[in-house]
Amino acid sequence: MKMTLQLLLAGFLVAAGTLFAAETNKWQLIWADEFDKPGLPDPAKWDYEYGFVRNDESQFYTRARKENARVEDGVLVIEGRKEKFKNPDYRPGSTRRRNQETADYTAASLVTRGKASWTYGRVEVRAKLPEGRGTWPAIWMLGTNNVTVKWPDCGEIDIMEFVGYNPGQVHANVHTKKYNHTLRTGRGSTIKKADVSKEFHTYAMEWFPDRMDFYLDDQKYFSCKNDGAGEDSWPFDKGQYLILNLAIGGAWGGQKGIDDAIFPTRFLIDYVRVFKARE
Repeated sequence: MKMTLQLLLAGFLVAAGTLFAAETNKWQLIWADEFDKPGLPDPAKWDYEYGFVRNDESQFYTRARKENARVEDGVLVIEGRKEKFKNPDYRPGSTRRRNQETADYTAASLVTRGKASWTYGRVEVRAKLPEGRGTWPAIWMLGTNNVTVKWPDCGEIDIMEFVGYNPGQVHANVHTKKYNHTLRTGRGSTIKKADVSKEFHTYAMEWFPDRMDFYLDDQKYFSCKNDGAGEDSWPFDKGQYLILNLAIGGAWGGQKGIDDAIFPTRFLIDYVRVFKARE
């Protein structure tokens, strides 16, 4: 009986190993940042959004400023800080949205725009999320044509969104001209994970011509299908670039205010890896 159990267990382990190998062999690594060089993020791979950018958020995104974005101890640190920061683009009397003379918070938003973009494949990011009311970190993608066709026509893929006032819940969302939150037609899902601000987890999206599948670690919790209705519902046959950002406040993250006691707060990224399907 003991020998039979041992044989069964051995057979199970072999089968599991074969399955793991098969899953691993589906993908070929084509781009990565392991964040193993201390200092500012690699300028060959990352650019920055700058200023007051979107969503009525409270932070000023800085450029190449170590206080807000740096590599240390093998991880990328995106740090939100409560500090006065003068807006160099302030224009007295301007009606430009968020024309604010001084910001109360700073943070960073790193983008691969102009450096790298992809169509189809697997995007995988291992990260530990900040905690506290007012934080709104995200791992997401936008179409490279967003300058000419604007949002949401360019398509947006939210691999991970998290709002600090709702700890233990991670969100994935997909926005297009036909399906987006402003029309109340958004497509997405939520998964519960209590320790996302205590431990590193892997957030991934696998992108195919007919669908996108979203994962937290090895658990798939959302699949967004191509309904075949054309560009307005599925603009995802074109390149998308990656964004890693930590917003403070804003239309979603700031719905319950900002807890100033949490600062400085850090969004930690262990690595970013992009794969293509093996032929």
